[in-house]
Amino acid sequence: MSSTQSPKHHLCWLLTILWLLSSPAASAAEYRPLPPTAKGGLSSDWLIHDAARNRLILYLPNYHTPAQAYYQWVSIRPGRSFSITFAAPQDLSIFIDNRLVFRAKSSNSYVLDLAKLLPTGTSTGPHLLCVWQPETPPSLATFANALAPVRAAKNPAASLAVQPVPRGHQGQNVFLCFLLLIGLLYGSIRAAYQPGFARIYHFEGLWGKQANDQDFLTKPTVTWLNLLLVMVFSLSFALLLVAIHTNIQSIIILRRLFDVPESAIIVRVLFYAALIAAFVLGKYLFLEVMGYIFDMTQLVMVQYREFMRTILFMGLFLPGVMLLYLGLNQTLPETVLWVSNGVVSLMLIGTVVRIGRTLHRRSSLFNLHLFSYLCATEVIPLIILLKLIVFTY
Repeated sequence: MSSTQSPKHHLCWLLTILWLLSSPAASAAEYRPLPPTAKGGLSSDWLIHDAARNRLILYLPNYHTPAQAYYQWVSIRPGRSFSITFAAPQDLSIFIDNRLVFRAKSSNSYVLDLAKLLPTGTSTGPHLLCVWQPETPPSLATFANALAPVRAAKNPAASLAVQPVPRGHQGQNVFLCFLLLIGLLYGSIRAAYQPGFARIYHFEGLWGKQANDQDFLTKPTVTWLNLLLVMVFSLSFALLLVAIHTNIQSIIILRRLFDVPESAIIVRVLFYAALIAAFVLGKYLFLEVMGYIFDMTQLVMVQYREFMRTILFMGLFLPGVMLLYLGLNQTLPETVLWVSNGVVSLMLIGTVVRIGRTLHRRSSLFNLHLFSYLCATEVIPLIILLKLIVFTY
């Protein structure tokens, strides 16, 4: 009888062991991702896609590599406003449940009501929000909940889900404070160095006769006056670059060395000013190297002094362009953008033309050797600057 009950006895023990192994207590040590918890508003907890395991994991800024797509579970109710604000570079796209609902046509700040972008008949519940940018990682720090729901206008055509925020609204007080600082600096420098200041900011002297040019080009280059004016010029130029939404950090090397968020306007202005000042002062070393290569060292000092005088003179008009930007950007944004880019282009091209005119007086540009030197030191850097500053947006 024991021999007949032995197989049944063994079978019962086997089933018991299998049941214990499959119970929650046995699998408590195994990691299982938690179900998505949809939030009533936008939070700072973003998710990224783990391609190896095909799942979404929590994004840790100082741990994970920045990605081009970020996800977040949100709870959206049709008919109930769910407004978010963010700064979007061109081509930034937003998806809801893998469905494209928004694409930025230009670099701007936006207010987006996600509830109005859901398809008709969508049920209330968790929805997967995705932010994607094709070339660089999106600026997650700019995404936040709107302070108040977007009110519908009386005109149905004016009730849009996406409402661009006027460019002059964000950072307007910061721009005004910087403009006041620039005005005070120009006034203080003029009062302290009146003869030298008048010699640089004199229209007839800039385009005057050769005798006047010779008098200026023989003056010392590294002086306290020139250093202070370079600082003010760099601050004015940086302020205009930040205002017209030119992102110098699109350069991969700069983005890896200095990660400055777009929302930090003061930091961006100071960072761009430092870059511009380093470029202006460091160009002398570049000219020395190129002059040695092309055997044009006798023209380096004249070329650099002409470069300094021209950009300092043209930089005096940059605060006026900023005043135009602050006054008309809300009503005529495209016109102000064209004018700002036009002034920057005119300043860069005019500097190269003026330098070429000065060098032509000392040695004819029809000399192929001098023409090649001018292309290497002025024309090629001009094309690079136009691409980075003017033709970015």
